[in-house]
Amino acid sequence: MIKSVAIQEGLDIVDIRRQFPVLSREVKGKPLVYFDNAATSQKPQIVLDALMNYYTGYNANIHRGIHTLAEEATAAFEATRDTVKQFIHAASREEIIIYPGYY
Repeated sequence: MIKSVAIQEGLDIVDIRRQFPVLSREVKGKPLVYFDNAATSQKPQIVLDALMNYYTGYNANIHRGIHTLAEEATAAFEATRDTVKQFIHAASREEIIIYPGYY
């Protein structure tokens, strides 16, 4: 059974741009527009804050250490998988594979 979902007709582009600090810049006298997402994606402030919290609070390898920082990093990683699981309605967290890649 497919659930009915209301779709917002319009997007508040000004609000969306406000969430990405780099887009407050001007380049050659005009507001920055960034289309090179295949090379790198700009990040919203909430992601930048989460990264800063991780790097300054509990930067460690996940699933590898038994020390406090590794345990905290692993717990945060697994909580992220749980959030994604709920968001996409996956059956289990094991279906959520997050590639560490380059940030």
